[in-house]
Amino acid sequence: MISLLEARNIGKRFGGLQALTDVSLTINKGEVYGLIGPNGAGKTTFFNVLTGAYVPDGGEFVFNGSELPSGKPHKIVGRGIARTFQNIRLFKELTALENVMAGHHIRTKAGIWGILTQNRFTREEERLTTERAYEMLRYVGIERFAETVSKNLSYGDQRRLEIARALATEPQLLALDEPAAGMNATETGQLKTLIEQIRHDGVTVMLIEHDVKLVMGLCDRVAVLDFGRKIAEDVPAEVQRNEAVINAYLGGGKHAH
Repeated sequence: MISLLEARNIGKRFGGLQALTDVSLTINKGEVYGLIGPNGAGKTTFFNVLTGAYVPDGGEFVFNGSELPSGKPHKIVGRGIARTFQNIRLFKELTALENVMAGHHIRTKAGIWGILTQNRFTREEERLTTERAYEMLRYVGIERFAETVSKNLSYGDQRRLEIARALATEPQLLALDEPAAGMNATETGQLKTLIEQIRHDGVTVMLIEHDVKLVMGLCDRVAVLDFGRKIAEDVPAEVQRNEAVINAYLGGGKHAH
């Protein structure tokens, strides 16, 4: 297997709370990798450090063989890592199409002069961006809502739109933060099919998810965090049998967010 992302001894502290402690893991190209754990185990903190929202207190990420910058989300997207959020973050007043176009603009080259003068190159690039956005909406199954203002979409379709916008940045790694949250069984099944298609089409997927059944049926490998530490990393069948994992989910104790 070829490594795509390596997390090396990632640490993050918030005041007196140690949110992550020496978390190391490796995600290989072409796999669906799950990150699970009880509430407050540090999963979203890990995503936020990876994608530049937080600067780690220790450790480093290596992506495609070179170190990722810390605390620079736009540069990390430019390197090929896109994410969705636990709480949907769409441009609520823009249409579905405009949301996806906004995602793709990181791959466009028109400068401010081109935008102001609307020269031929800029117009052509805008046409291709629009085409690409329609393609992404079609890919996730919501092309018919291209002209719908995103706040008027159903919850499940907003989730799909957020994935379409992330895919429009042309990532090598797609990080999904609880994409099945709030979905019914039918929507979750459709989401599973979509993630399998994304992986089939060459994008590696990292997934935080509370729906353990979805994770175990979808992921090639799974890492488990508890109190900010990695307590297991293996294929799903082994993780489900791991005593430390069972204790983390079934044991008492309070988990800090």
